[in-house]
Amino acid sequence: MPLITDAIGRVLGGRYRLVSPLGVGASAQVFLAEDVSLQRHVAIKLLQPALASDQGFLKRFAAEARSAAALNHPNIARVFDWGEDEGGPYLVLEYLGGGSLLDLLERGVRLSVAQATQVAAQAARGLAHAHARGLVHRDIKPANLLFDDEGRVRVADFGVARALAEGAWTEPEGATVGTARYASPEQAQGRALDGRSDVYSLALVTFESLTGYVPFVLDTAMGTLAARIGATLPGHGALGPLQPVLSEAASPDVAARPDASALASRLEALSATLPRPQALPVAGPVRLATGPPTIAGGPGLAAEPPTVALDRTGQLQDTRVAAGPDQVFDLDAFEPPARRSRRSAGPRDRDRRPWTLVLVGLIVLALIAAGLIVALNRGVFTPSHAVPRITGMTLTQADRTIAKDHFSLVTGPKVSSVSVRAGHIVTQRPGAGASLKQGSDVTVQLSSGLPVESIPSLLGVGCNGATRLLQVNHLKASCPAAAAAYSATVPVGQVINWSYDNRVDAKRAPYGATVLIALSKGVQPKTIPNVQGMTYAQAQSELVADGLQATESTTPSATTPAGYVDHTDPAIGAQVPPGTTVTLYVSSGPPTVVVPNVSGKTVGQAEAALQAAGLAIGNVYGPKNGTVFTTVPDSGQTVTEGSAVNIYTS
Repeated sequence: MPLITDAIGRVLGGRYRLVSPLGVGASAQVFLAEDVSLQRHVAIKLLQPALASDQGFLKRFAAEARSAAALNHPNIARVFDWGEDEGGPYLVLEYLGGGSLLDLLERGVRLSVAQATQVAAQAARGLAHAHARGLVHRDIKPANLLFDDEGRVRVADFGVARALAEGAWTEPEGATVGTARYASPEQAQGRALDGRSDVYSLALVTFESLTGYVPFVLDTAMGTLAARIGATLPGHGALGPLQPVLSEAASPDVAARPDASALASRLEALSATLPRPQALPVAGPVRLATGPPTIAGGPGLAAEPPTVALDRTGQLQDTRVAAGPDQVFDLDAFEPPARRSRRSAGPRDRDRRPWTLVLVGLIVLALIAAGLIVALNRGVFTPSHAVPRITGMTLTQADRTIAKDHFSLVTGPKVSSVSVRAGHIVTQRPGAGASLKQGSDVTVQLSSGLPVESIPSLLGVGCNGATRLLQVNHLKASCPAAAAAYSATVPVGQVINWSYDNRVDAKRAPYGATVLIALSKGVQPKTIPNVQGMTYAQAQSELVADGLQATESTTPSATTPAGYVDHTDPAIGAQVPPGTTVTLYVSSGPPTVVVPNVSGKTVGQAEAALQAAGLAIGNVYGPKNGTVFTTVPDSGQTVTEGSAVNIYTS
C-alpha cells in the first residue's frame, strides 16, 4: 500500500476529500475527510488496492456495507456510504473524535471496574442491536471500540471482518496474531459463529482494559488460538465484581455464554451498584482550520508547506511550534513578512526598514533559539525506539533487553497470574512495539504466582454441587470414598467438611488447586451384640445401652437351657440403624412331641409312624410279624423329641 501521506488531498467518489491520516492497519488506511456535499467531517476507511481486483470480495463487501449501513443505534458507529476508487474499496464512516479504547490502553490507561462495566455494557447493547438483525461483528477488539466526544462507546467496523475473512486477501505475517488475541474458541476451530462469539471477544477486551493484558496469548497465532480451546477465564484481583460476569461471558462452551442482550442487562445491573465512574480521558477531535489564515501572535515567519506527522498510535500530530511558555505559533497561518511590509510600508517606513529588518531578524532568532531550547527540554531531538517485548522474562533478562535501547526498568506492584511463573514479568507499559524515546522508563509488574481463590461454603450440597461451586472460583473437587464418614446430622451424600493442605474447612486455595471433600454416609449403624445365653432382662439392658430396642419371644431349644436367649432377629453381629427393635428368642427348653397311637399296625407301620413323629424306635417285644397292641410310653403321652418308644406285639 502507498505511503499514507500520499493520499492526502485526493477526492474519492467526487465527494470525499482526504484531509489527514488517522491511522493505518494491515488491511486498510483511515483518513479524516471532508464531505464536500454536506460540508461535514467523516472518516474514510480505504482498503487495500489489491482487493479491487477480487470481484467476489467486492460483492460481499457491498452486501456487508449495506447491512452495516442499516444499523442505527447510539452504540454503533454509523456507515454513511461506500464505493470503489482506483486506490481500492472504501467505506465512509461517522467521524468520532474521542479515539479508541486501544488509544487509552497504549497510553497506559487502565479502566476502573465502574468504567469498564459501563464501557462493556454500552458495547454489548450495540452488539445486541446488530445480532438481532443477523449481523455478527467477528473482530471485536480495542481498536474497534471508539468514543465520541462525550466518551460514549461506538462499535465500529461491522461487516468488514466477514468480507475480508471470506476473501482471498492475506494479511501480512503477524497481523493475524492481533486478531487472534480476541478470537473465540469456535473461531479457532473454524466452527459456525453466532453473536456469542462477539460476547467472548468483548469479555477478553474488558479483561484487558482492567488488567493490562489479554489471557491465553502466546507467541504465535496458532498457539494463541489453541490455548483458549476449553480454557476458562483466569481470575484477577482487578476484575472485582466483574469476575463472575466475565467468566461466564468467556466460557469456552458457547451454550454456557449469555447473548449480548443478556450480558448488557447483567452489566447494567452491576453498574447501578457501583460508584459513578470518572470520565474517560478520551482524545479530542482533530480541529481543521477554517477561513483565511491569520497570524497567531508575534512577527511572521517565512511560510513553509504544512507537514503531516503521525504519533505512535497513528493519530495526527499537532503542526504548531511552541516558542515559549505562553507563545504558540501556527505555521500554517504565517504570512511572509516581506509581502506584508510591501503592502503597508510608506516613505517614513522605508527609511526605518534596515533597523526594522534587523529588529525582526533578532526577534526571529530569539524565537528560534527559545523554540530549540523548549524542543531540547521536551526531548524532541532524542531518538525513539520500539519497545521490545519483555513479558515472561525475569527482571535480569528484561533489564538486559531494554538496556540496548537505553530504556530504564521500573517495577510496579506484583500481580498474580495463572500463565506467568512467579518472578517473571506479567505486564509492561508501554506495550511491545510502542515508540518510546531513549532514556524513558518501561514499567513492569512481576508475577507473584498463582492467584489465591476463595473457597465457598459447600455445606448442603453433594459432590456434583460442590464441583460446580468450586469451578466458578477456578478450583477442583475430589470426593473419594475413603474420605466419606458417618454423620448423625448430615444427610447421606451431602458434604460434611472439606479441606486443603490439611486445613479443614479451608477458606482459600491457589488457582487450580484440588479441594478434598468428605461426604456423609449417614448415621453410623449399630452392631447387634452377642446376647446368647443371657436372660431376657440382661440382653435387653445390653441392647438399650447400644441404642437399640428389644422385644421377647420364646422358642424350644435342644441346646440352650430354658429361660435364656437362644438367638436374635436380626442376627447377632448384623449392622442396623440406631433404634432398631431386636427380637430376643428365649429358650423354652428342649422340644416335645406326643406319642402317636400305633395299635393294630404291623411292626413296620408302627416304626414309620413313630419316626415321622420325631421319635426313635426302641425294642420290639413279641413276634416280629405280629400286630402291635401297645407302646411304652403309651400313645397320647408327651415326651421329649427324639425319645425311644418300645413296641409290644401279639
